[in-house]
Amino acid sequence: MLAVWAVSTLTLVLLALLLPDFRLQSADGDSFTRVGITAALCAGCFGLLNVLVWPWLVRALLLVPALALGSLVFLLNGSLMLLALSAVPDGRGEAGPGTAVVVAAVMSVSSSATSTFLAVTDRGAQRRRLSRLAGSAPGRRTRTPGTVFLQLDGIGFDLLCEAVAGDRPPMPTVAALCGTTHRLTPWRTDWSSQTGAAQLGILHGSNEDVPAFRWYEKETGELIISNRPSSAAELQRRAVARTGEPGLLATDGASRGNLFTGGAGQAALVLSVAARRRRGQRSRAGYFAYFSDPAHAARTAGSFLAELVREISQSVRSRLRGDRPRVSRGGLYPLIRAFATVVQRDVVTAAVIGDLLNGRTAVYADLVAYDEVAHHSGPRGRDTRQVLAALDRCVRRIVQATEYAPRPYHLVLLSDHGQSHGETFASAYGLTLEELVRIGCGRPVPRQTRRPESGAEARGAARAALHRPEVSPEPPPAAGAEPGGGPAGRRTAPVVLGSGNLGLISFPDLPGRAAREAIEARYPALLRTLAEHPGIGFLLVHSERHGPVVLGAGGTEHRLDTGEITGGEDPLAPFGPGAAAAVRPTARFPHAADIMVNSAVDPATGAVHAFEDQIGCHGGLGGEQNRAFLLAPVALSPATPPGGELAGAEAVHRVLRRWLRETADPAERPAHRTDPTPAAP
Repeated sequence: MLAVWAVSTLTLVLLALLLPDFRLQSADGDSFTRVGITAALCAGCFGLLNVLVWPWLVRALLLVPALALGSLVFLLNGSLMLLALSAVPDGRGEAGPGTAVVVAAVMSVSSSATSTFLAVTDRGAQRRRLSRLAGSAPGRRTRTPGTVFLQLDGIGFDLLCEAVAGDRPPMPTVAALCGTTHRLTPWRTDWSSQTGAAQLGILHGSNEDVPAFRWYEKETGELIISNRPSSAAELQRRAVARTGEPGLLATDGASRGNLFTGGAGQAALVLSVAARRRRGQRSRAGYFAYFSDPAHAARTAGSFLAELVREISQSVRSRLRGDRPRVSRGGLYPLIRAFATVVQRDVVTAAVIGDLLNGRTAVYADLVAYDEVAHHSGPRGRDTRQVLAALDRCVRRIVQATEYAPRPYHLVLLSDHGQSHGETFASAYGLTLEELVRIGCGRPVPRQTRRPESGAEARGAARAALHRPEVSPEPPPAAGAEPGGGPAGRRTAPVVLGSGNLGLISFPDLPGRAAREAIEARYPALLRTLAEHPGIGFLLVHSERHGPVVLGAGGTEHRLDTGEITGGEDPLAPFGPGAAAAVRPTARFPHAADIMVNSAVDPATGAVHAFEDQIGCHGGLGGEQNRAFLLAPVALSPATPPGGELAGAEAVHRVLRRWLRETADPAERPAHRTDPTPAAP
């Protein structure tokens, strides 16, 4: 405490010398000793206010939206500094309101850094510091382990193996886990390899009828988009109704930074509860763990600005080098990237640490930083390597916090999907999927079509954190009396949507799931135009005669009900041996599009073509996007039996449930191997 006080005093003296609007002496001037005493008094008063008053201010203001509170932190902290200055005798302390905010921020950062540095070698001090961040006394001590599931969004199995290999891996903390205490297991995603389907399956045990990131529902005429709060809430409601269970985290659980709650009673930055703030569903403790130290907001603000500068400079260098493939990185993207890689990361990490110190039984948190950057910079490169290193530091902080928790914890790292690289469909072939569909339908192609919207979880999370009103998606266009259409004013134009390299085509004027025969009768050239295009790998349609059928180039067909292949080679062959098993469940979904389109894949490189504006994508089949990972302690039973394969998010849910049962009652754990498996395949 004396060391922190001394550093704070020195910081105040230096700031008084540097800032013209800040002084610690009388108008006639004082000796350096007198200035030092004044600084010590001010630093002591400011420190007491932060200890005694700050926690109550934060608790009182936790109803304010998270990002708004982040801005308010600076004003409140500056007000405490003005109060501390006013307590200095003889009016020697003086600062303008703006200067007081700057002084308070610098003071908070310096004192917090000093306290953290000194606490590293003092376990008692570190425990007390973390307890303050938790917002309450540590939870009741127990020998029954808790479990933290930390989702590293978008990091595939192959990329993780690279990130933990070598003498100086970008993720040294994760590398240490792989080589000693944890077992690495790959798992194969569903056809819809995106966070909406994966997380719904993992947290709620069912992702049935989630064909993509976004899709059109004919009976209501609405678009369902996974990163919209209202859509996330509806998907969660449907999953709970199907399974009859609240979710993975129903027993003393916490959900942090996710699309869905998983049945947790505590939630922070969770989209499915952003649309309706029911009492008890939003975690005050989750935000308190972050805002309880005013230095967090100052450090995050500095890192946020640094990330903005980094993104702009990296984007400019990419254009100057002529990197290919490349997508636009302007507009709001620099702000979204800074939110994902700094704000969301810091708040979620602090919330998880708070949960550990409070002794929660199960915590599931999602860090979306890598996924957001990889969409625009590609899955590999300098940009994403820096993000991997930052995520590794978050893992290290959480691992360190487990040492001071009131119960032992199992840390499980996992991903929801990987990322596949490749040039966008529009860039590679000079037209969008929507334009290709219009050509196949014999409709005119507008000179300017709307640019495919890029879907990412960070955008929805940023809007929810700001409490911005939800923007309704653009409805399908009214085509009037176009050729082959219906009466004027009726929606007859196909609805074309993209989800990574998965495309969805629906016909509003054809009721129900339009059969292949009805599509060919209405648009004779469409299916052939799509199937023969070099950028498209296969189509899924429903045939009245053969059921679900996969169509490929040259008239090839794979009839999923019977496994019969006609017309040549299997159109699913380039996508690996598990492709048919991944496509078959989607074919039965009530809201599967009339035509499901998967882009082509290069079998040698794994490159695909996104129908969105992304050079790193996921959402369909092809490449590394379909290989996610589970990194779990060897103290838990293996995820799969020897030689087995873990396929689908629902299967991952069953594994995580099994692990929670094992930790709930150690006496009932089955016997299993405890030797670690090497990280690399």
